[in-house]
Amino acid sequence: MNDGSSDTTGARIAARAGELETPMIAFLRDLVAARGLSGQEEACVRRVAREMDAVGFDEVQIDPLGNVLGRVGSGPRVFAFDAHLDTVDVGDPAQWDCDPFRGKIEDGKVFGRGAVDQKAGIAGMVYAGKIMKELGLLEGCQVWMTGTVMEEDCDGLCWHYILNEKRLAPELVVSTEPTNLRINRGQRGRMEIRVRVKGRSCHGSMPHLGENAIHRIAPAITAIERLNDRLKDDPFLGKGTCTVTWIGCTTPSLCAVPAEAEFHIDRRLTAGETRESALREVEDALKAADVTAEVFTLTYREKAWTGLEYPMDKYYPTWVLGEDHPALRAAQRAYSGTAGRPAEIARWNFSTNGVAIMGLHGVSCLGFGPGREEVAHTANEYVPIADVVTACAFYAALPRELMAG
Repeated sequence: MNDGSSDTTGARIAARAGELETPMIAFLRDLVAARGLSGQEEACVRRVAREMDAVGFDEVQIDPLGNVLGRVGSGPRVFAFDAHLDTVDVGDPAQWDCDPFRGKIEDGKVFGRGAVDQKAGIAGMVYAGKIMKELGLLEGCQVWMTGTVMEEDCDGLCWHYILNEKRLAPELVVSTEPTNLRINRGQRGRMEIRVRVKGRSCHGSMPHLGENAIHRIAPAITAIERLNDRLKDDPFLGKGTCTVTWIGCTTPSLCAVPAEAEFHIDRRLTAGETRESALREVEDALKAADVTAEVFTLTYREKAWTGLEYPMDKYYPTWVLGEDHPALRAAQRAYSGTAGRPAEIARWNFSTNGVAIMGLHGVSCLGFGPGREEVAHTANEYVPIADVVTACAFYAALPRELMAG
């Protein structure tokens, strides 16, 4: 909108988000208390569904994979906001200064596992849906809020399912992963690569009679380390990387020469890098090191909390929303209108469901979320309460700006 009404509406939205801080943060604390590793999110999913119902969503459903989908509005244009509900484990409890599942409030922050990654996002989204309805911000559109599952184990699986099975067909999805209140328009992709080398087993007292597979992978690992230095760079996304993160072997005994050894590569993909190019680079590096090996990507095969298994290759493509995309301009207006300052544009270092939304399926995606990504997965994880309120206001304002063009 180019008239003064946009500023007035933004101020009203921000004020209403501030008024809803108390129930919004109470909801966030409940979500922190609802533990849920990947595949164990049922309690959190059902808690989100209850809150959606309580604040007046028009439709709430739980799909067969276990994602909770809530709708406000009924217009023809479809937008979505996403937050994953699973978390990583707490790690060593001794490193925490508080109970990771109590949602302690101190110094204007909520502490706990999942506070920033990323239950603050779903809390802001749900209350944004309430504001959209209250202030009449849904003309011509419908907005779906998705609390999704299994992201920590398999980025994008939830949205690969939603889009592949035609559960939703949005023109834009906003990821509410932490961005430090910046608008993120992309991320590096990633893939999980396994390298397997064969040897020949024999008794450990006579190693000359066999071929030690561990010895054979040593030059392969060095070759991968050198490959990392040669990978492409990108001025926006940063450099592609590869690093070995696990080594294993198959041996009949600790007194036997291993017959097989393998290692895992965490490969981060920058602009222009693909599954095919990344595999070819690894194969060429091994060939140059005179190592014969099998190189392949892994497949995720775990059951959701509903019991459904939906396999997915562990290839998560790079994605970038164009600098001149109308959704990015709308997001900038939504932020300046509610926060009273210009938005910063950035990108994520870590991975998000955007790898499936835009990377695999080509649906436009951008990100905006409370808190800093550097705090994710750490002991004493936290999110600033003020960030949650600011994010809520942004989410509530965005559909109206998207409709304005």
